[in-house]
This record gives sequence, structure tokens and C-alpha cells, in this order.
Amino acid sequence: MKSAIYYKSKKITLNVIIHLFLLSVAVTCIYPLLWMVVSSLKTQETIFSDLSLIPRQFHFENYLLAWKEGGFGKNFLNSIFYTVSVVGGIVIVATMAAYAFARLRFPGRNVLFIMFMAAMMIPIPGSFVALYVLLNKLHLRNTPLGYILCMINVGLSTSIFLLKTFFDKMPKELEDAARIDGCSKLGIWWHVALPLAKPVLAVVVVFNALNVWNEYILALIIFDSRKFMPLQVALQTFQGEFVTNYPLLMAGLTITALPIIVVYLLMQKYIVKGVTAGAVVG
Repeated sequence: MKSAIYYKSKKITLNVIIHLFLLSVAVTCIYPLLWMVVSSLKTQETIFSDLSLIPRQFHFENYLLAWKEGGFGKNFLNSIFYTVSVVGGIVIVATMAAYAFARLRFPGRNVLFIMFMAAMMIPIPGSFVALYVLLNKLHLRNTPLGYILCMINVGLSTSIFLLKTFFDKMPKELEDAARIDGCSKLGIWWHVALPLAKPVLAVVVVFNALNVWNEYILALIIFDSRKFMPLQVALQTFQGEFVTNYPLLMAGLTITALPIIVVYLLMQKYIVKGVTAGAVVG
């Protein structure tokens, strides 16, 4: 009896310690976001003198000024267009490639898959020179299409790896049943593989959307014209050579972070399912 009580109290103590640790980690992650939002509601004079989390006076006009002075309208639409196009392209190409690697038998299959996986180890800045030369020769530099193709290439390797792992564990009986019903290989991919892969697709969509939405350096290399720039580049407006307008910069950062935070929160449950999808399918 005493040993049962001892082990129960030990388990409760361990759970309390784990939850306190996780809570501390959550606070350290949330606090910078909270500080960013609070700072966006202060003035240039009070942002560093008033360190309280509740400003004495709220300056909501900072968001309107940031939107106007930063020219966020066009850049915001650009970022939405790039994110939707890149994520859509990655989903189509990665799902078809991953299904082919997992289910089809063709010459060089393993070599091609190893090449895709090897690309994950190459740092993105290491390919900037090659991309710049290639896009110049194809006359795709300073065009949205060139930027979209580059970003699709950036997200393919990881996405194919995640999806192939899922398709490898997908029951073959489902495919056999689809063939009996008259489905072709493309029909099986569309009617069987994709519906089952929704949790993993959610992970692919969120991670790649986050990557495209926050991309900055590649856009500076590919684009010369401001009208093609994504939203992140517009934040440079508030950083001068000698003075940085921190309240407007924080307001701009809040505007840029809000859409991706909303997407992540809406798809959070699918991300959890996607992480454990391999075990569930098996």
C-alpha cells in the first residue's frame, strides 16, 4: 500500500516538473512575440524608456502608418501569391514524386532518391550563385516565375522525404482494391494516396508556407524591381542608415507574423496527426 502511494506521488511530482519545464519553454517562446506587439503600440520615445508590458497609452495608428509608409499593400499580395503558388507546386510535385519512389519500380529509383536527400544537406545560400546564373540564362531573373520555381526547389527534398515515409507504410490492399475498381496509377494517387496523406500534407503545407512567407535573402538576389518584392523586404523601409523607427518596425513585423500564426493555429491538430501518421498507417 505504501509503495503504491509512493509511486503515485512520485509520478505526480514528475508530471509537475515536466509541466513546469514546458511552461517555462512556452513563456520564453511567447514573450518575444508579446514584446513585439506591445512595442508596436508605443512611441519612438517610450519604446525603451517604458519597459512595462501594458503601455500607458496605446498608439494603434502605428499599424496604419506602417501599412502606408511601408507600402505593404502590393508586397502583402505578392507574398500571398508566392506562398499559395509555391506551396501548391510543392504539394503536387512532392506527392507524385514520393508516391513514385514508394510504389513504382523504375531504373535509377534509389539513385534519384538519394540525390534528393543529399540536396537537404546543401545550405540554401550555397546555391545562390548557381541559381543567379541559371535564371539569367533562362531570362527568369526579376520575374515572379523564377522566384516561385526556386522556392519550389527549396522545399521539395524535405517534403518528398516526409511523404515517401508515409506512402511506404500505406497498406497495399487499398491499392489492390482500387485497381480492381479500374483505377490507374494516377487514379490511385489521386483517390487513395492523397486522401490518406492529409495529416502529412498539413505538415508539408505549414512548414513550406512558413518558409516562403519568411523568405528574404533570395528575393533580394532575384528581384531588381520593388513591385515584385515579398512582404519581408518592405520592412527595410523603417530601418534607416542612422535611425530606425522601432514602433513602426514592430507594427510591420506584427502584420507580417499574424497571417502565418493564424494558419499554424488553424492547422495545429493536423500537424500533430502528421507527426504520428507513419505509426498510425502501419
